Amino acid sequence: MDTNRALTDKIALVTGAGRGIGRGIAERLARDGALVGVHYGKSEAAALEVVAEIRENGGRAFPVGAELGVPGDADAVFAAFDAGVREQTQGAAGAAAPLDILVNNAGVSGSGSLGQTDPEVFDRMIAVNAKAPLFLVQGALPRMRDGGRVINISSLASRHSFPESVAYAMSKGALDTLTLCLAKELGGRGITVNTVGPGFVETDMNARRRATPEARAALAAASVFDRIGKPSDVADVVAFLASDDSRWLTGQYLEVSGGSGL
Repeated sequence: MDTNRALTDKIALVTGAGRGIGRGIAERLARDGALVGVHYGKSEAAALEVVAEIRENGGRAFPVGAELGVPGDADAVFAAFDAGVREQTQGAAGAAAPLDILVNNAGVSGSGSLGQTDPEVFDRMIAVNAKAPLFLVQGALPRMRDGGRVINISSLASRHSFPESVAYAMSKGALDTLTLCLAKELGGRGITVNTVGPGFVETDMNARRRATPEARAALAAASVFDRIGKPSDVADVVAFLASDDSRWLTGQYLEVSGGSGL
């Protein structure tokens, strides 16, 4: 385990933590000492693998299974979260578990260009990428301790032109706006709210865009470092935002893209 235990005694919930960026974030927060709820929608086996790996490395984690983008999703998430925290901390049955860090990472992509986008695709993008985070924050606030952290994982697509993913970009733009609104509303409680906007990161979500050496090289060339990002590149920034070191930073969009577009 890392000797940095900046998040000891903190409890975190990371959505979409079974793979990719979410997995990297869950592992990093656990390494920093947090008890981490590893949320998943359908990939239970992947989430259990993350939990097992965190525990093997001396960290604390538990699975939180609930599909997002469906009616009652926030309630289902927190029912599973409460049960998991109780099991890990021997808390009182029926009580809402405390929460310090909420990372809204779960998302869906693949919307296509304007001509390829249909109402069902658009509704799915909005339901998972924008609506679910809104109501997860709403459900989190009564249990979130003062001085807590809300960290929204957006995308470079919300600040740069990606017409090939128009509905996805719109949904992430809505998430950016949510950050601004919440930062002002929650400041009185010392809760910071920030957005992280990754560029191209090597995950399952964009595997099709790295299918050939030429395509991979093109994605790498977007960064001034001539490489594709790793989940750890994003997770390290999230860990900073989750820590007390970020206490004077709120309402911000932090682009984590290796200088893409410069």
